[in-house]
Amino acid sequence: MQANHGKLPPLKRLKPGDWVIFYSSKQLMGKEEKCQAFTAIGQVKVGEPYQFEFSDDFKPFRRNINFMDCNEVSILPLISELRFIENKKSWGYPFRFGFFEIKKSDFELISKEMLKKDAG
Repeated sequence: MQANHGKLPPLKRLKPGDWVIFYSSKQLMGKEEKCQAFTAIGQVKVGEPYQFEFSDDFKPFRRNINFMDCNEVSILPLISELRFIENKKSWGYPFRFGFFEIKKSDFELISKEMLKKDAG
């Protein structure tokens, strides 16, 4: 994973075993089509952040994650219950900070839906 456009400090705060949930505001970076869903979940693997050479002028830092099989979960029906969203009318505001910690109750609410086994 990488966070905040490949910056190192957020990745250094993570410890092996920490859980990470990924929120996607758009379907594709730079495009307008909205996604507004939690799209991936996983645990931080043992090891330190490392630099990845994406191109000659972009070398973001990354951290290895053990991703889980999961369901994409829309944020819209969860907004009223999520504690990290204080202003429900401006619910997208917390995501402007990129990488941030959420309360255990929020993690449990989101992860329960993401890790729910589909019937059939």
